[in-house]
Formats: sequence, structure tokens, C-alpha cells
Amino acid sequence: MHYFITGTAGFIGFHLARRLLQDGHRVTGFDGLTPYYNVKLKHMRHAALAQFPAFKPVIAMLEDQKALAGAVGEAKPDILIHLAAQAGVRYSLENPRAYLSSNVEGSWNILELSERHKVQHLMLASTSSIYGGNPSVPFRETDRADEPLTIYAATKKSMELMAHSYAHLYKVPTTAFRFFTVYGPWGRPDMALFKFVKSMLEDQPIEIYGEGKMSRDFTYIDDLVEAIVRLSAVVPSEENRVADEKVETLSHQAPFRVVNIGGGQPVSLMDFVETVEKALGKPAQRKMLPMQKGDVPRTFASPDLLAALTGYKPDTTLETGVRAFVEWYLEARRELEP
Repeated sequence: MHYFITGTAGFIGFHLARRLLQDGHRVTGFDGLTPYYNVKLKHMRHAALAQFPAFKPVIAMLEDQKALAGAVGEAKPDILIHLAAQAGVRYSLENPRAYLSSNVEGSWNILELSERHKVQHLMLASTSSIYGGNPSVPFRETDRADEPLTIYAATKKSMELMAHSYAHLYKVPTTAFRFFTVYGPWGRPDMALFKFVKSMLEDQPIEIYGEGKMSRDFTYIDDLVEAIVRLSAVVPSEENRVADEKVETLSHQAPFRVVNIGGGQPVSLMDFVETVEKALGKPAQRKMLPMQKGDVPRTFASPDLLAALTGYKPDTTLETGVRAFVEWYLEARRELEP
């Protein structure tokens, strides 16, 4: 198969592209190499992918319609997986316009090209942030998700809504998957695990928001990739509608489905910190802070629909995943220095 993946220099896109290349597929990777975080890490990821002859990188921005159209037109992909986005919940408070241009305009460009080139399956990266302060747990895809707490979440919800309309109007089979706190080797420097490990190794205090009372449903990167690969073969249609209406999200108007990718095993922030301390073999200096604007007290995925569609749900333990990240970071940190 030929996959077109946006965001291959990013954390998730890199891992997904590498897995598909290892499985013998062709991958065209599209990435803008934006300086939101250390660009050296992004170049390192693309360099690792360049070891595969079946990988072709294209460096351009999602908002560049001409460059994006040219890349998709040349690739003629079977499956298009849209992972590129302006990420980060907290950064959306500082620079909301970046989220509108990338996550809304850029996603609209992807929808247009998916319709034009009649891709077999369009897959879109959404987020658990869409659930906002949902009071009921676990978060089910059938829950109302119309009260986003950040611009980031609002732009991802907008992408889902636009994608449903395209799926209805042009019959583009579309799956939007909602991630839950993804972590692992090659992770983003702005995320908690990376920041905690870096600070602890430098004997600096770690910042613990919400006084440590928050919890998150952590998803190890290999589990996420496995779920995406399996979902790519489940093209939304009436033929694979799940009988249980309490979990199924397949639209009655379009070949469109929303799926959580999370294991349904939330961990408290303090347990997470203790797991990092154990992996590093040293205690952290803890700086307790109030919850930040836009944060939610917990995330908790229902994996029922994912399991019904693929027979799979994330199951890597936090201890295993954190240890894998630490091992990677200890090897890579010198290369990451300016």
C-alpha cells in the first residue's frame, strides 16, 4: 500500500511511518518542520526514516495548498493519514491563531485533496481534549463533546465536523481517532515525561500542576501505532457496523466514524511521577502548582469500540513505557543539545 502521512517529523507520525515502512509499505511524508520545539529532533526523526528507500519526504506547510496538492497528486496514495497539527494544549493559550491556520485551514486542505483523489481511507488525528470537562467516565465516543476548554480542542472538534460533512457529500470513508496522552521514545520535549526526565537528570525541580491531583489515561506509542494500523483496514461502512449502539459511532449519514485510542487505565499524576523516579533511580524535587487554565482534572478512555473493531486495545504498562523512554533519552540527549 502507499500511505501519505502528514507530520512524519513529529512524534506520532515518525513512529507510524517507521512501522509501515518496516511492514513493506511505501510512505510519502509531509511535514513543515515548524520550530514549535527543537527542530533538531524533527530532523533526527526524518533522518531515521530516510534509511528506508520506500520513504519520500516533502517539506512544506499544510496551509500551502499548491505544495500539498502537488505532493498528494504525485503520490496517489491508497490511504491518507493526517497527523500534522499545531499541538499542545497550553500553547493554544499563547498563540491561538497558529491552531486556526494549521488545524482548521490545513485540515480543510487535506479534506479537499482526499475527495479529489478518491483515497480509499482518510484517517484523522483528533484528541481526548475534545471531551473537555466531561463529568462521566470512562469517556465514550458517544458522549456529548461540545464544550471544549481550549482553542486546541475546539479546532480538533471543528476538523471532525468538517470531515463528517465531506464524508457525507463526497463519500470519503473517514476515521477520526482520539488520542489519550501518548508517550514513549522520540517523544515531544513539551510533554510531561520529557520535561520530567530532563529536569531530574539536571537536578532541577519538576513542575506538578493541579497539586498532583490530576489523572491521565497514558497510551504508549507502540500501542497507538498498532491501533492505527489495525483501524486502517477497517474502512467505515455499513458492512462493519458494530451491533452495540451504545459504543458504535458510525454515522447514519456518511462513511464516518470516531474511535478512541486509549487503554482505559488512568494513572494519577503522583503515581506517574513515582514511576519516573523509579526508572531513573533518583527522587524528583517537586514544585507543586495549581491547575493551569484549560487543563482537565482527568482523562479516561473507553476502549470498547476500538476493541470491537480491531480485537485490540492498548495494554503496555506505564513502567515498561517509561523505562523505554528513559533508555532512549539517555542515548539521544547529547544529540539533542544545541
